[in-house]
Amino acid sequence: MTGSSHSGGAAPHYTQQTVSYDTAARAVAAVIAAGQLAGLRLVAYVADPAMEPVAYGRADGATPHSRETSRRKAMTAASTRRPTALLAPELATALEHGSGGILTSIHGGVPLVFDGVHVGGLGVAGGRPDQDAEIAAQVLTEIGADPVATA
Repeated sequence: MTGSSHSGGAAPHYTQQTVSYDTAARAVAAVIAAGQLAGLRLVAYVADPAMEPVAYGRADGATPHSRETSRRKAMTAASTRRPTALLAPELATALEHGSGGILTSIHGGVPLVFDGVHVGGLGVAGGRPDQDAEIAAQVLTEIGADPVATA
């Protein structure tokens, strides 16, 4: 998305890169497939940097609350540009309270970054938080995204 500029060919006032639907859909499919291999019924959600939905999917039989958890994980990773697992506890609590519970520190949310350009966030839910985070990191590799920071 590119912002408007005034006449004379001036540079745009703002630009924002966002994940494509194709890439988001591939990430969702990869999460569900990885979950099946691990014996998990996972839910995946991809959000753009403005926390808007791009793609969503759930394995048959996934728990209903995993949809909301995956959404919050994706939105958190998209907006903070950090894995949900790496949010400092004092920041996590403030974000959760300040956002009315929209943002979360539950493991399993990772930013989507390609060649150093942040384009959104992926949220995985349905397993234990450590399993969700592991599969999210695995999917980043599978779709060609930059690896997630671990510290």
